[in-house]
Amino acid sequence: MCGIVGYIGRRQAAPILLAGLKKLEYRGYDSAGVAVRGEGGIRVEKTEGRLARLVEKTEGGASLSGTVGIGHTRWATHGAPSEENAHPHLSDGERVTVVHNGILENFRELKQKLTAEGYVFHSETDSEVIADLIDYYLKKSGDPVTAICRFMQRARGSYALGVLFSDRPDEVFVARKDSPMILGVGKGEMFVASDVPALLGETRTVYYIDNLEAAVIRREGAVFYNIDGNVIEKQSVEVTMDASAAEKDGWEHFMIKEVHEQPRAVADTLSRYMKEGRADFSEAGIGEEEFSAERIVITACGSAYHVGVTLQYVIESLARVPVRVELASEMRYRDLVYGENCLVIAISQSGETADTLAALREAKAHGVRTVAIVNVQGSSVSREADRTIFTVAGPEIAVATTKAYSAQLAAGYLFALELARRKGTVSEEAYAGYIKELLSLPEKIKRVLERKEAIGSFAARHQTMRDVFMIGRGVDYSVCLEGSLKLKEISYVHTEAYAAGELKHGTISLIEEGTVVVGLLLQPRVREKTASNLEEVRSRGAHVVAMVFEGEKAEGAAEVWEIPKTEELFAASVAVVPLQLLAYYVSLQRGLDVDKPRNLAKSVTVE
Repeated sequence: MCGIVGYIGRRQAAPILLAGLKKLEYRGYDSAGVAVRGEGGIRVEKTEGRLARLVEKTEGGASLSGTVGIGHTRWATHGAPSEENAHPHLSDGERVTVVHNGILENFRELKQKLTAEGYVFHSETDSEVIADLIDYYLKKSGDPVTAICRFMQRARGSYALGVLFSDRPDEVFVARKDSPMILGVGKGEMFVASDVPALLGETRTVYYIDNLEAAVIRREGAVFYNIDGNVIEKQSVEVTMDASAAEKDGWEHFMIKEVHEQPRAVADTLSRYMKEGRADFSEAGIGEEEFSAERIVITACGSAYHVGVTLQYVIESLARVPVRVELASEMRYRDLVYGENCLVIAISQSGETADTLAALREAKAHGVRTVAIVNVQGSSVSREADRTIFTVAGPEIAVATTKAYSAQLAAGYLFALELARRKGTVSEEAYAGYIKELLSLPEKIKRVLERKEAIGSFAARHQTMRDVFMIGRGVDYSVCLEGSLKLKEISYVHTEAYAAGELKHGTISLIEEGTVVVGLLLQPRVREKTASNLEEVRSRGAHVVAMVFEGEKAEGAAEVWEIPKTEELFAASVAVVPLQLLAYYVSLQRGLDVDKPRNLAKSVTVE
């Protein structure tokens, strides 16, 4: 959940490091720091708070001279945000300088051992222990690669490391386990990053470091090692990601830009897996083995989990295959009974979500077939799943996901529809009608975006609201889960999502005069039931907002939000947009940082 960059070449390193960190700040913004090697040795500068403070402190990097360096932007885990806890960390004696993404789970045990060996610590972090442990093994072996490999053998937890050694002036060292690490190849220079966007302005030729691997990076290239210190071969790959997608391009925030990119993300994802008007997953290698599944388990976290809840309704309705949706953070520690002919679908935007990756590995350990829905090529989930459906959302920078969520839904809809066709649970005529509905989604999303001023007006009138409830049934309920999370994430308004029928089983006691309740009335079979639930809260003083299809009414609602008529199973793709906009505009009205909400980071690579 932190950001790492590194550089070795002929140019001044500090400005390159700061530019890379700027593109990774969505991964953590509690503190930032850089270490640059110049003629006088390694110089470290770091600050608490946003990267802008470090840029100011170093005069945009001009005050740090040197052509080799590493940098870090932090999301705090061990130790509060402070300059002392900021990275890079130096070993006692300053022979080793480290930046670290992840969590060292056995750091207390290791810290006790190192303290007994005479090491003195200056921060509250687990990361400083890494610097000292590598230094400890360096003293014993005299070889940096051996020291790093010994660390990997001893460490428990997750890490991506960038390391400088005081007596190796022309080398940068890296290692990883369960946290991403990428090397970029330039002409007479090399780059290090924990995510691709940091490299796009410099190179598109990259190496992906795999689990329990290390590398020594020099200007002319890199040498790769396994955990035993043996040299291994790796092939570079070309990144095709659109660099402009990682820039604001005149938008005030990445989030609102990405909300408006949803029609394209949905259209591009659908078109990637369609041929001649039919779903076609041959590019992903998905065929009869996957589509013969008799039971499906979907595992994910956060917004991706909400995609899974929606797909549960869609798959069971269309294909008549039983589906369970499991929070990956729970599934990895459960003794789950997969059953015969089970398929596990893991959903992750980054493909590096720690819990989702662990749940995927657990499924594979039980011999279960796995499919991933992922937005990032080369990511850990995509490489470890048996098959991968790549969404075409492009880089998503805002911490609160929007376009990746919508692209995941699109991919899931197509998979559900093809599963139903192969199971014989939809007719050819119905199949064609569903395909037509899917292809209409981008235009319907655009129509909702054209009416965003109405949502902005609501946000301006209700910016001081303290409690919001979102209710619905079926697919509507799954949309409420995502809408509620968005409002929590970036506006800090207390909000809850409920299956509408559950509200009166206790929670209705929280409804008081002026409480905002947003109700979705988009599922015809249960529309009247949800409308009755809205009437129950209205009679207790709630300010009721109803979301309906164009031309439909919501009696008693104080406000009505209309969206284009959509096939009810696919309504989530259109209905979520007003709720995304609500979160954005409330956050804006409150003067909050939309793209960098407090306590959050983009990619959750630690437990």
